[in-house]
Formats: sequence, C-alpha cells, structure tokens
Amino acid sequence: MTLPTPAERLRALPAVDRLLSLPEAAASISLYGRDALRDALRAELDTLRRALIDGLAAVPAPAAILAQAVAALAARYAPSLRSVINATGVIVHTNLGRSPLSQAAIRAMLEVAMGYSTLEYDLPAGKRGKRDVHAEAIVTAVTGAEAALVVNNNAAAITLILAALAGEGERREAVISRGQLVEIGGGFRMPDVMTQSGAVLVEVGTTNRTRIEDFRRAITPRTALLLRVHASNFKQIGFVEQPTLEELADLAHANGTLAVDDLGSGALLDTAPFGLSHEPTVQESLRAGFDLVCFSGDKLLGGPQAGIIVGRADLVAQLKRHPLARAFRLDKLCLAGLVATLEHYRRGESDVLANIPIWRMISSPPEAIRARAEAWAEQVGGAVIPTESTVGGGSLPGESLPTYALALTVPNADIFTAALRAAPTPIIARIADGRVLFDPRTVFPDQDAVLLQAIRRAREETQS
Repeated sequence: MTLPTPAERLRALPAVDRLLSLPEAAASISLYGRDALRDALRAELDTLRRALIDGLAAVPAPAAILAQAVAALAARYAPSLRSVINATGVIVHTNLGRSPLSQAAIRAMLEVAMGYSTLEYDLPAGKRGKRDVHAEAIVTAVTGAEAALVVNNNAAAITLILAALAGEGERREAVISRGQLVEIGGGFRMPDVMTQSGAVLVEVGTTNRTRIEDFRRAITPRTALLLRVHASNFKQIGFVEQPTLEELADLAHANGTLAVDDLGSGALLDTAPFGLSHEPTVQESLRAGFDLVCFSGDKLLGGPQAGIIVGRADLVAQLKRHPLARAFRLDKLCLAGLVATLEHYRRGESDVLANIPIWRMISSPPEAIRARAEAWAEQVGGAVIPTESTVGGGSLPGESLPTYALALTVPNADIFTAALRAAPTPIIARIADGRVLFDPRTVFPDQDAVLLQAIRRAREETQS
C-alpha cells in the first residue's frame, strides 16, 4: 500500500472556513469571536503544515484541529489573576492576595459594584458629598481615635503623612531608629519612601540598639516628627533595644514635635491568647500618645487592601487637604469591604473570630485541624504529621502556630507541585524534607473536595 506523499497530506488539510462551519465551533465563536478563532485556526494549520512536511503520518480530523485551536485560545485569554487554594499554612500570604474577606465584606462590595452608590453623594442634603465619611465613623468607633482617613495602602498612608507633615515647603526632619529602616516585599524601602516624600531622614542609634537618648540628641528646631516603624517581616533577637511607645511619644511632645507610628500589621485584637507573641495593637499606640498611627487593612485586620490613618483630628484634616490624598484615595469597592470588615470588630471579638477568615484560621484548634488532615489521608493516602503554620504578611515574624498537615511522598515533589498548580483551580502546597505538605488551617472546608480531586489527578499525571 502506498502512503500519501507530504504534498497529498498538505492538500488534505481542511480550509479555515470549513473548520469555522463545524457545529462544535459555535460555542467558541460566541466566547472568543469569529476573527479570534479564525486566527487561531490559521496558526494551528501552519503548525500542522510544518509537521506534515517533517513527516507527520496523518492529517488530524477537523474536530481535532478545531479543539487544538480552541485550547490555544483558552490559554491565551485565561486571566492571570485567578483564585487558588492555599494549602501552605501561611495565613496572610502576600503572594496569594493576603487576607480572604468575610462574607459580609464580599456582599457589601458586590452590592456597591452592581449599580450606582453614594460614594460622593450626600443623601440628606441632595448634593455632592465626600467619600471620606464612609469609613471614618466606624474606624474611630473601633480604634477610639479622634479622626481617621483611609487611602489605598499603608505605603500610601506613610508617604502622605511624611509629605504633609515634613515634606512641604522647607524640608523638615523625620527621626527614625536605624533598626527600623526596613525593606518589605517588592523592594519597598523606608529610606526611599522618606526621601520621596520630601522629608529629611535622620537616623539614630545602631542596627540593634536605639535608646530614647539617641532620639533626644537628634531633635533640632527642624525636627517635624519622631517615627516608629513596625519590623514587618524580620525579627531581631539578642542584644536589642528600642524605646517604649510611651517614651517616644512623651519625648516628642515635650519638644514640640509629633510622634508617628507606622504600625503596618493592623492588629486590633491581642494575638497572645492564640498562642502567639503579642503584636502591638493600634489602640495601644493611640493610648501611648502617638499623634498619628497608620496600618494596613489587608493584614491582621482581615479586610481589603487599604491604608488606614488614625489620630488627632487637626492632623487628619491636614492630610485630607493634601494633594496626594486624592492620588491615594480608596475606591468604592474597597471602601465598602473595609466598612463591612470593621463592623465585625464593632460587634466584638466573638464576631471577628467567627466571620473574618484569617482570625478563624488563627483561632482554629490543632485537634480540629488534625481531624481534617486525617480525613484527607483516608481519601488520598499519605501521613498526617505535626508541623507549623505561620501568620505571614509581615506580621509576627518568626512566630508560628502548631498544626497538622497531610504529607505525601511522591517520586518528584517539584513535578508533583507543578501539576497541582496546573489544576483548574490551582493548588499551592509546600515541600518539606522531600514531601509535599497540605495544611488544612488555610484551606476552606468547602474546598476539600476540589483539593482532593486535584491531588488524585496530579498523582495520575506524574506517576503514569
């Protein structure tokens, strides 16, 4: 029997219009558009022509050619920002979007997104209003501050504070401990922020030890403020020293300057009762006498991305008037989500623990986590081992919570975790001692079935 020549196989390729007329093409045309599908089919036919010339034995069926083109389109137009399952045990995972939102926050954002809103409209007056009012009342009620302003993240918050209080006109000085000149994720460095704001950076003390006398000696008539910055994602141990909150605030006020606390993590609850070290809270900084405190909305607060500034009413009013306040303002969706998140705090700690996901995870007892891990092991095998969860997100560096994880021994952990990430709902796990670990603490209970299905599929793909 004579085999078709390459030229005969090339002539057997179907025309683009024939492929577009296949019944199976209708759904893809509706989804991607006729022109996009035509281009994808042409690209697929070009690939097939090269393969046929190089010796491909047979021409694929028209439906198979169409399916390959549609798969290429799907890959091209798939969103890069996707939902994943976090099985790492890192609760506030910066790379995975930090804090998941409560159902109340999601509903509030959805309601605002679905139509028009009172973002900048005063209903009683029937005229233009200000977006500042939506969050200020609940923020002050929860923190006890005189006034509040919300912006789009905490980096914006500290930039605005420095620009408004130390950067305008004749550049004034902001005094900070060398041990707090931090760099956080993405190369965001506090010295660069201070320079960008127009403030003059004055470093005092040493990397590991800064005393109140170091701040006292640095104060001059040009000093605008004394600045304290949260250590974020690192921890100093050994011979270390920093002034207390009260010492720094008292020194600032005794010398006619301001005390500002860049608290970062946004803790409104004490973390110590949950087996963690005490994370300084916003309320503590205000009680210590700091004039302004800024913190994140999407870390230990458990809300959407935001930077929250609280403190003296006259200073907050000054910040609101600064031109950067408009550049840094929060959008309507985050405003709605933030207000709904803070309502949990207004109702009390029990409401926070029941409804804000990261606090539900922090407060989850190890025994309950172990039971879930054992249920997983019954479904997909593996061993249940004790390990540690971390808070993450630049909060409580070096701290961990006891947990249990499902540990799978696989031929190649890197290949296996890559297959998990390629699942329809990507699974993000971690590798330890050559095994792949899945921590139930950060997996929502309604995600269990999807997780287990992805594990089975990844095992089939990588062990066949």
